[in-house]
Formats: sequence, structure tokens, C-alpha cells
Amino acid sequence: IQNLFHRLHLEDKHLNKLRAANVLQITAHSLQSHESCAEEELVQTFLQKLLMMNYRARYIKTEEISEDDYTYQRHSDSSEDEFDIFNAMSLCNKETSQSERIHPMDVLMAVFHRADVFLKQLMVTKLSQCQYALPLLVPDPFTRQIEFPLWTFRQINKSWKIRNTSNEIISQTQPIYKAETPMVFFFRFGSVSSSKSQLMSSLINERHNTFFHRYCPGSSRTRVLMDGVVEISWFCPSGRNTDKFSECVAFCNLHGDAGDHEKQLQILTDMSSVNVVLLPRLDRNDRHAAKIQNLFRDRKPLICLFTEDKSSVIEMKNGKYKIGLKDRNQSDVSEELRRAINACLSDSSHTFRLEDVSKLSDVRVDEEDDEDCRRGRAAAQQMMSLLEKKHLTKVKEWFLPRQGKLWHQWSQRNKELHRPQGDEIEMDISRKCTEMKKIRELQHRSDISEFMKLFIKQMNSHAATKMFFLQWLRILLDEHTSADISALHHKYDEKWSTVLKLKESHNKSEHLRAEQSELERISEDLQAAVFGVEHIMREIGQIYESCSSVQKNKKDLQVHFSSLPSLAAEMMISGAPLELMDGDAAHVPVVWISAVLDQLKQKLGDQRVFVLSVLGIQSSGKSTMLNAMFGLQFAVSAGRTTRGAFMQLIRVSDEMKTQMNTDYILVVNTEGLRALELTGRSSRHHDNELATFVVGLGNLTLINIFGENPSEMQDILQIVVQAFMRMKNVRLNPSCVFVHQNVSDLTAGEKNMEGRRRLQQTLDEMTKLAAKEEVCDAECFSDVIRFDVQKDVKYFAQLWEGSPPTAPPNPNYCKNIQELKKTIMSHAAKSHGMMLRDLKDRIKDLWEALLNERFVFSFRNALGISAYRKLQTEYSKWSWSLRCAMLETENKLHNRIQNKEIHEVKETDLQRELKKTSEEVEKSMSEFFEKDTDADILIQWKTSFEIKIKDVQENIVRETKRKLNEVLQQRELKKEIDAQRKHHENTLFEKSKELALKLKDKANDKDTLKKEFDLFWDQCVKKIITDTPAIRDIDIMRDVRLILSDVYERAPADHWRENRNIFTLQSYSEYVQLKKSSAVARHLNRSTRETFGFVRTLSLEDEAQIRSFVSDVAQQTDRMIQSLNISKMGYNNSCIQQLTDYIRARVREHEEGPVRYVFRNQFFMDLVLSICTRANKTITDQHRLFREANVIYVQKKREEYYSIFQKYCHGAASAVIFGEILCQKLKESIEQSVYKKTARDLRDEMRSNCPLLNGNRSHLDKHILKTLAEEEDFNKYMNYIHNPRDHLKCFIRDEVRRYISDRFSLSVLPKMKKNIKLLQQKIIKAAHESTEHVHKNRGDADLWWKSFTQQLSDELIFSEKHLSGVKHDDVYDFNLLEDVMRQELTAIMCEISKRFNRETFPVKLDYKHRPDELLVDLFCQCCWVQCPFCKAVCSNIIENHPGDHSAAFHRVTGINGTCYTSTQILSTDICTSLVASRQEFNTSDGRFPYRDYRSAGGVYATWSITPDLFTQLYWKWFVCRFQRDLEKHYSKTFEGSGRIPDEWKQYSKRDAIESLNKYM
Repeated sequence: IQNLFHRLHLEDKHLNKLRAANVLQITAHSLQSHESCAEEELVQTFLQKLLMMNYRARYIKTEEISEDDYTYQRHSDSSEDEFDIFNAMSLCNKETSQSERIHPMDVLMAVFHRADVFLKQLMVTKLSQCQYALPLLVPDPFTRQIEFPLWTFRQINKSWKIRNTSNEIISQTQPIYKAETPMVFFFRFGSVSSSKSQLMSSLINERHNTFFHRYCPGSSRTRVLMDGVVEISWFCPSGRNTDKFSECVAFCNLHGDAGDHEKQLQILTDMSSVNVVLLPRLDRNDRHAAKIQNLFRDRKPLICLFTEDKSSVIEMKNGKYKIGLKDRNQSDVSEELRRAINACLSDSSHTFRLEDVSKLSDVRVDEEDDEDCRRGRAAAQQMMSLLEKKHLTKVKEWFLPRQGKLWHQWSQRNKELHRPQGDEIEMDISRKCTEMKKIRELQHRSDISEFMKLFIKQMNSHAATKMFFLQWLRILLDEHTSADISALHHKYDEKWSTVLKLKESHNKSEHLRAEQSELERISEDLQAAVFGVEHIMREIGQIYESCSSVQKNKKDLQVHFSSLPSLAAEMMISGAPLELMDGDAAHVPVVWISAVLDQLKQKLGDQRVFVLSVLGIQSSGKSTMLNAMFGLQFAVSAGRTTRGAFMQLIRVSDEMKTQMNTDYILVVNTEGLRALELTGRSSRHHDNELATFVVGLGNLTLINIFGENPSEMQDILQIVVQAFMRMKNVRLNPSCVFVHQNVSDLTAGEKNMEGRRRLQQTLDEMTKLAAKEEVCDAECFSDVIRFDVQKDVKYFAQLWEGSPPTAPPNPNYCKNIQELKKTIMSHAAKSHGMMLRDLKDRIKDLWEALLNERFVFSFRNALGISAYRKLQTEYSKWSWSLRCAMLETENKLHNRIQNKEIHEVKETDLQRELKKTSEEVEKSMSEFFEKDTDADILIQWKTSFEIKIKDVQENIVRETKRKLNEVLQQRELKKEIDAQRKHHENTLFEKSKELALKLKDKANDKDTLKKEFDLFWDQCVKKIITDTPAIRDIDIMRDVRLILSDVYERAPADHWRENRNIFTLQSYSEYVQLKKSSAVARHLNRSTRETFGFVRTLSLEDEAQIRSFVSDVAQQTDRMIQSLNISKMGYNNSCIQQLTDYIRARVREHEEGPVRYVFRNQFFMDLVLSICTRANKTITDQHRLFREANVIYVQKKREEYYSIFQKYCHGAASAVIFGEILCQKLKESIEQSVYKKTARDLRDEMRSNCPLLNGNRSHLDKHILKTLAEEEDFNKYMNYIHNPRDHLKCFIRDEVRRYISDRFSLSVLPKMKKNIKLLQQKIIKAAHESTEHVHKNRGDADLWWKSFTQQLSDELIFSEKHLSGVKHDDVYDFNLLEDVMRQELTAIMCEISKRFNRETFPVKLDYKHRPDELLVDLFCQCCWVQCPFCKAVCSNIIENHPGDHSAAFHRVTGINGTCYTSTQILSTDICTSLVASRQEFNTSDGRFPYRDYRSAGGVYATWSITPDLFTQLYWKWFVCRFQRDLEKHYSKTFEGSGRIPDEWKQYSKRDAIESLNKYM
């Protein structure tokens, strides 16, 4: 025995049992088909085949020994033996005995002994399905203690049909351990020549070896574990006349010599109805003679089969038969034996019940031996005791009240909520929400029954006990309900027959109606009577959902409701199915399922799952197929067919995870399509819903078709094709495999080809039909989905090999299952599957879309949205990298231009500078699209984003070239100003030098020197100011009015006071008049025009068009103002003239375009005034910088000149004075360079670390809305609503100011000091290298100076021109010059550092170099198109992006001032609700339904607005909080049809802010 376990690699399994969980996982071995295998793989192969219900599991061959092993080995020292046949035979026999094959039943029993209790139960259940005999009494291989494995029989149900006295066929289904049947016991004494097991098999099914016998394939002479084992099997009649027995009969078979197993013999002979003994002959001297004598004398029938006797059947006395077996025909013997048994059974009333074996004192019962099993049974029995004497059809109503009427009502309200009717959409939605909340409160108030309390208590018990408890509960519930359900089915069948007969006779009387009503009542009873663990879990789900809804726990719930999903998650991990869609309510409990999946993710980690969905018509064998494929145990009996949809996890082994690209297979099994409700009704809508749901959920969908009936196929295929078409329209890409079950004559390849051709033809026809319904352009099925008719269509043999109920599964069916399994795994390996976190979103999105009736229109692909947001974030980083690189290049080239080193900027030069960053971005993009977890979703946008990045790069290069060319132009224009400034500076130097030489003899008289220098300085500065044209303070708005007055002389005098901010206007109707050619102008009806309290001449599209135009003009003028470079060039009124000319040209261009209106003069004036008012501060600030740089600067340089003057007086060396002059000249340039570099560093830091600025646009929008809610400033809200771009800019500027202020000491100052230090080091290095260069080349001061400026040209605006006029030809000591510079630079750097503070930092920087402007530029380069209904801004970060516009957060339309037609009532509608309704809206082209808003064309066709009833909580709170402000602002009211629903008033500010986290 030990050797057997060793050979099977089971020697260590007495401690670590074979576990069901490990056996059921997907392994490499389980995907291979094995007819033979190596000895060490026997266990795996046996279990694999058994779980697939392949009865050939018992006939596995071990792989043949290689030919070399058969070669006779000669022995060199025994040549004589070579010719001795006796020695050769002896050697062969010895070798054969050593390599004897393992007996198949030893494999079975070895696995049985080493399996844990759950695997044993699974094995025996599968053996039963294979129509094999099952172990009844099993001796322990080592102790010989007899065990009765009752637990293993608990899941087995047997069905049979018998005829009653009226010759009516009666169907029966019973748990086999409860069935009371006659039992025929077979045993043998001694060694017999005939096979007892073979004889028994022929009695049950002549074509199937129910009991393994000596003539079965793989049988060997030696068996180790079978002696003493008693096996049992049942003959189940089919109700036909050909049945061998008219009732269900049990057959028991004792293996081995009965004389050696007296205990088993005693037990079985006592419990049997008939005893059948095999022995060679009857002999008084035989050691078994006494036992046979006792059996003969006993009243119990006895049949003696003699293997050495040739006689036919003889009845020796009543109930005692003798049959000879020697040299007789097997079928004759079998027939005689059958008749004899039938005769014995007719006279015997003794029955056998499997459960009674457990009452025997000297047999160990597995259930009693396991403490956890006993505890689990006791707990399950305690629950079942509560069901006693309760009417089965009322049990769920009493014990599970939440899932009945209340849950069905809530589900119905939820469907109605998603399909709003009537005119007051939001009021209707609010009413429905209130009703749903009340139902949840009623659910919450319902007491938790004692039944449920016990269940929850046990589900929180020890893991092992819990497993047993659940299994026991399933077993006992099945036992409790099976009889009643069977009776109800019988009643239903009878009533259905009656109704059919009445219909066939065209009877339309009251009698027919009464019978139909009765049929419906029985149907309802049947539905109510089905009661399983799934219903208990459904109740748990409803307890959770009701508690979640009211946000509080139940007093009578012994645990917190938040722990309930964990129980379901643990069940799923253990391999149990969980109800995904409630089949009775036809509803998905999304809150519950989401919570369970969250727990699953928490317990397993965010695993990748491959979702396998199964669709098919009712009773087409879907569950049987899954059970065979994965060893599952979905209910397959007629009374317990799948309702709704269930999901079940199948683990993938560690070795296969990488190969299959997934961690788990999630199987989704569904109720049958075209399932007649038991009342005879069918719902095509429900079928479409179910098919769309599971097809959308599945990475692969198996479409199961039973037979080849074209009409049945057509019905299911139309539903399936429509589902796949919907997936295509919402950019989901599942795959499919068609499975034709029950196809005969599988060898006919031509027939299969014809079948495939016919299927392809049908699919193409269905595609054309579905395309009309779904408004989709598709001609054939391959237009809808990738489909290969050769590979993706499977033909399955019929399930049974023969006629049920005694027929085993067809091995060809199992082979087909194995092939299909490999196909599925191949699909899994190519698929990216889904992460658990994504699965939750996909379920929610699919269900929400289905609730909205119009799936394609309503589907919000959260996975796609999430992936796209991720892509947008990455795109932001890529474009940011390119911009940053180009900004560094721009800064470097800008310095070179100002230093007159560059006189032309070429695009090729800029592209070369950007090449390295560009290559890095390309590499990053490639890796992202290939390696990201959502690569299969992202691939659809790869090409468009690659093009977009190229566009960004080209735009950056183009824009940088434009800016640098402007700098070149302005450098030329600034020549005069720069020359004048240098002249003044050089004049001051020379004159101060002259003065110093005069006063050289008074060098030690500080007071005199100071007095003389002050007098000299005041005179010089006065002369410079007198000679320089005055740069006065400016008044921008005065200049604007003057220019506009010249254009429009007749403008009203008070217009300048009354001009309105054009960016905050609600409507532009007063600014336009319709073109005379416009049909609308001729036929506009006044009643349809009064929408906003004034005569409305513009449609919503027109308003949106003008708003977009105004926004674009404002954006372009902002850029113009920056390009004017006022801080360097100064301001004059020509700047305003340029702006007005540009705005006038844009207005004219817009009017000449495809618009229906022209602007009044007032529009142009107000547009110019609004833009200039907004730009006023910017222009004024820049002009101040210019004024300081070109006039006041001289006054600031007093101390610098005095220091040099003193050195001249003291006769300092030329190198010392030149060094100081040089450092003083460098000071301003150093300061600007340090400020600009610090600004760029801060920009990068904020982009990385500042929470508000380190995400994408949606992330920033969320923070803006959160800030607005916290501040509760109505005016800021109005600015955000009407001027979103301006508000974003202000928000970024405020945030940057706050960041700089808060982190000045911590972050800004250290950066500045670091940059000062780095620049100081670069300047000292440049001075040192210039000195070395001069020494090496024996050069002069000019060479030193040239070398020095060239080295710093990238870093500083400082060139040879800056010292033109300063004499330095007498400088020879360059080492001294270097030392002076080192000393002076340190002082200058300290001075710059001291001046650096919170106030000076932004002021010292040119406007375009400030960190806030750099970030504004980044975030504002995105899409600003607004929703045509509510004005929400498109959330796409790419300007002119491909695809539809969409917003994460739509708004209440009244927020913009929108009113109901012909009223002053502000609208409370939300466009995400309107698009689910049947209401209509007006456009210039007529009226259109909101649900088909795209059909209105224009701006409407470019938007994707998904129905969504719950995400607008933020704006509902806003309307309630600022109701009075809104009414005052728009001079309108929220009343009547626009009254605010009460439900909105319950939302708090905290709710509003939290909703942002949830939906953005």
C-alpha cells in the first residue's frame, strides 16, 4: 500500500490532504487532453477527467515503456541461458511483476483516501454523474476500520419515472441518501471464474461498465485498495416498457472474498432486499458452507450463481434461485438473473435507505468523525427547524421580507426614475427618489428574522465550520423543498395540458380564463417555493443596501452592516457562485455587488480577471457545460434552473498566470433566453437586457445553441447580434464563440462546413435586422465583431451516451468540452481582461445604461473614461516636458539675441534643440500604450495622440520662433533707447573719472569727496532727465475712449459709464440683428422668442457661437498684449490702436461667416472696452517696469558710481576699477537671470508637488469647485459660470501667490540662493577661463572681455556692447581683475539676496516669466467649448481634440439664467436628466427631442451627454444655497414649474464637496 501511494506521489497527503480548491484551479495540465500519461501524472489526469464527467477517467493508460526496454539484455557470463526458454520465461515474469501497472480502481481509491472531505464529496458526485458505482463501505488501508462516507452522498439527487396503477407516468427526484428503494446485494465466496461486477453492470446498463471489472481497459491482476470495499449504484427506470426494473433499485457490490470481510457481509445481507452470491460450486466441506446455509434458511430472497454449473435458472424453493454461469451466453444469464431479481422483489417489501447505514454501531461515519462537519450540520439543522410546519410558498415572505414586494417595488421605481416622464423632470425624479428612500426605510425597519440572525452568526464563525455549514444548508434546503417543488411541477404540467387542450378546441369561455388564472397561481407558487442559499444571500444584500441608504445600522443586526459584503466575498473566494442579477426582480443590486467586489479586491488584491459570459436558450445545457468544463456545480435540475445571472471565480494556478495574462476566470452564468415564464409569457425586452448586460461584461461570450433548429437559432441570434452591435457602438470589444450542442454525426466534416456556412448566413441576416434597430451601419456580422467562422464555432456531441436516466455522459462531449476550454484560455491569453476595480465600474455602467432604455446612448464607459483621464494626465506630462525644454531653449536664445550673437532664428535650429526631449517623449508614449494595464482600451486613441503630440511640438517650435523673432524686431526698435542709456552711463563714468583725477590730492578727505560728488551727480542726473523725453504715467481707458470716439462720434455721452462687462452677459440678443436673408428673421414667432424676459432673436446655438467668439478674441488679445513687450518697449496709444484694429477685423470676419446675424456698433464698443478694462492692470504694470528701467534707474545707481569714484580718487589700479565697473554692469542682468530661473524652478515644483496643479484639467476643476463652495462667494461663482477661462486664470494666480507666500522661506528662498550661487560660480569660472585664454594667447583686455561675454551668453543678457565707451585698454593684470570680481560678486550676490522677498519677487519679473503665467499657459491650452444646454465646459485637455465634447459635471440650466418658454421662471432642469426624457427643445431648425439631441446638428451633434440622475448634487446644493442671489441676479424666480424639489434642500455643503470626490 505504501508503495502504491509512493508511486502516485500521495505519500505525504495523509497530512496535507488533496484540496478541492487546488484541484479546481486552471493548470497547464488541465488544459491538455490525456488518453495516457506518466505514472506520476495519474492522479492529476484522473481528477481532471472525472471533474469533466468523462467516464474514461477510469481507463487512463500509463505511457508505454520505450522499445529499448523490451530488448532482451544478454549476459556475457551465461551464454547457455540464452537458449533456455524456462530461464527466459522466469526472468520475464519477474520483470513483469516488478512493473505491474497500477489498477485504475486503486488510483480512484488512493485519491479518495487522500482527498479532503469536500473533494471526496465532489468526486463522488461526479462519479455518480458518470453513472459509476460509488464507495459505500470503505476499509481504512492501514487500520481496516470500516468507514461509511455518508457526507459524499449528500449532494446526489436521482430522478426516475414509474407508472402508477392507472398506468400514468410519475416523475420522482430525491436526494439519494433519503430514497427508500429495494437493494440487491452481490458478493462472492472464494475465487470465481466469472466477473460479478460485469454481471451487475449488465443489469443496470449493458453498454456501460457501472462497476469496474476484470475485462475493463487498464485492469490488472493486482489491486491493493479494493478488497473489502462495498460499492453501490442505482438502476433508475425511465417509465418505458423496456425498463429492466419497474422501480428504482440499489445494487451493492462487495469486492473481494466475502469470507474475508465478514463485517461488510453481515451489514449488507441484513440490509438487502435480495442477496446474490457467486461461488464456483456448492460444497458442504467448503469453509463458507455454513454462511450459505444460513442465507438459504433466511426468509430473505437468495440467488446463487455457480461459475462451474451449466444449468439455467431454477427456483429451488420460494425466493431461492440457482443459476449456472459456465459456458453460457452472457445476455441469457443477465436476462434470467433480471427475471429472478424482479420475482424476488415483487415478493419482498424490504427497502433500503442509505442514511440508515450510519446507525450501525461498528461503522465509522465520516460526518460524525469531523467536529467541524458536526457543528456545521447542527447550525444548519437549527435554521431548518424554523422552517418546519411553514408553508413553503410563504417561507421567503416570512423569513426574507426585504427581497419580496419591497425590493420589487424599489426596482420598478428605479427603472421609472431612469426613464423620466412628464414636464417637471426634476420634480418627477425627486418624487421617485423620495419614494425609493421610503421603501428603503421600510426595508430597514423590517425585523431581521431569527432565521437570518442564525445565518449571519454562522457566517462569522470559524472558516472550516462555515464551509460545512453552507454545504449543509444547501443540502438540507434542497431536501426540504424538492418534494414540494416536484409536486408543484406535476400540478403545473397537468394544468398546462388542460389549458392547451382548451386552446386547441378554440374554447374562449370563462372556464379557459379560470384555468389560465389557476396556471398563473401555480406558477407564482413555484417561484415562491424555490428556496436556496442564493435567496438568503439576496436578503443579506438587501439588508446591506437598505442600511447603506439610510446610513445607519440595524439594532437587531448582530454585526455592523458594513461587514456583510465581506461574507459574500469569502463565499466567492471559496468557489461559491454569487447572484449578480436578481432573476425574480430582473434587477442588479449595484450597491451590494460593488461592495462585495470592493471586499474581494481587499482580500485578494486588485487581481486581473477574465470574464467568461454564457448565453443560450433555456435548458440548452449551459450550466451542464460549465460544470463539466470547470468542475463547477451550478444547479441543472428542471426545478432549479438558473434565474438571472450568477458569477463564480475560478482560480488560475501561479504557473499559468503569466501565460494566461489573468489571475482568475470569472464565469457569468445566466438564465435561458427565450425562457417562457412559467405562465407562458416571454419578454423579448428582458432577453435583450440580459444579453446586452452579460455580453458587455464578458471578455468572451459563449453563445450556446441547442441543436440546429433554424427558428430557435434565429430568435437567439438576433438578440445576440444586437447585443454585440451595442458593444461596438460604445467601443467595447468582446469576442464570442458559438457552441452548437447535441449535434449528431460529428464525423461528417462536410455537414459541419454546411452548418458553419448556414450560421454565417443567419448571423449576417440578423446583423442587417439589428442594424436597423440600433441605427448602425453594418452589413455582415464581421463588421460588428472580429469573428472567424472556422475557429469560433464549436460543434458538441450529444451529452448522453444512450438514454437517460441510466446513460453516462458521452466521452465525445467531454472531448469537445476540453477543446472549448483550450479555446477559451487562448482568448484569455490574448485579452487584457479586467482588474477587479474596473469590473465594479463596468457592472455599474452597463446596468445604468440598460436602465436608461437606450443602451448605446446611455452607456457611460467608466473604464474608458478612467483610461482616457489617465491618458490625458500622461499627455499633460508629455506636452509639459516639451514646453519646459523649449522654454529653457527660448530663454537661452533670448539671451543670445539680446547679446547680439544671433540675428536669425530658424525652425530647424529649434527642432534640433528639442530633439532629445522629443525622443524621450516618443519612448515614454510607446511604453505607455504598450505596457499600461489598460493598453487594450488605450490603443483606440494611440494614433490620434501621436498626431496630437507632433502638433504640439510643431506649435511649440512655431510659437517660440514667433516670440524670438519679435525679440529680434524689438531689439532693433530698442536700439535708440539702449544707445541713449549706454551714452548716459558712459558719460557718467567718464565725468566721474575726470572729477576724481581733479580731487586726487584730497582722497583722504571723505567729506569733501562726498560733497563734490553729490553736487556733480545732481547736475548730471538733472541734465539726463532734461535731455530724455518724459515718460509719463498713463491712462489706458482714456486712450480707449478717445480712439472709440473717433470711430463712433455719435456714441451716447453716458455710454462710457454704462458699458457692460461683455464676459458676464447672460444673452447677446440686444447686440445683434438678424440678417435679412434669414428665414428665421422673416418668420420668427414672438411667443417662441420670449425665453429670457426680452425678445429673443438668438437661438441657443447662436448664443454659444458668440460666447465662443468673444472668448477666443479675448484670448488672442491677451497674447497680443504680451507680444507688445511693453516692459521693454514702453507704452503709447498705438498699442490700443493695434488692439481695436484687430478686434474690428475679427468682428467683420465673424459676420461674414455662416452666421444668421450681424452685430450692432455697441457690441464692438463694449467688446473693446471689456477687453481693455481687463488688460488695464497688466499694461500699467508693464509700463511701470519700463519707466523704472529707463528713467528712474539712473537715480538708483548713485552708490555704484560713488564707489567707483572713490577708487579713482585713491588711485586704484585699472584692473580693480574695471572689475568693479564690470560687476556693477552685471548686477541687473544677474538679478533678472536669477529671478527667471527661480520662477521656472517654482513652476516645475508646483506642477509636481502642489495638489491643485499636479493633475489634469478635471482635477483642477474639482479644486476650483471645492474652493468656491468653501468660500460661498456668489460673485466668484458667477465669474466661474460665465467666464470659466478667466476664473481659471485668477484661481491659478491666487494659488501660485499663496504657494509662494506660504512656502517662501521653505522653498522659494532656498531656490533663489541656490541659483545665485550657481550663477556666481559660472561667472567666476568664465573670468578664470578668460584669464587663462588671454595668458595662453598673449592677448589684451579686449580678448579677455570677448571670451568672458561669449561664455556667459546663454546665461545672461550681457555682451561687449554693455562696456562700449568704458576704457579698459590699460588693464593688464588679469589675475587681479579675477580676484576683484570674486570679491565684488560676493557683495553683489548678498545685496541681491537681501532685496529678494515675497513682494519684490513677482514685481521684479517680467509678466510672461512669472510662474503663475507659465502655469496659466499650460492649463488654458485645452478645450473651452461649452455644453449647449447648461454651459458646462468640456473637460478635454486638448484644444481641437478629436471625438465628442463631454463634461464630467453638467449643471442645473437655471444657473445660467435659462428660463422656461414664455416665462420668467428659472429652469431647474439638468441636461443629463433631460436627455433621458421625452421632452423637446427649440432650435432655429425646429423642435427636437432631448433624447435625440444630436439630430439637431450643429453644436448639439458634437456633444456626448450621458443620462445621469445622481451626479449633479453639487449644483443642486448651489441652487438651494444661492436661490435668492440667483433670482436677484437674473430678476427671475424659481417657482411654479421651476420650483426647487424638496429633496435638493436636504443636501449640505459637505455633501456637495464630497460628491466632487466621487464623480470627478
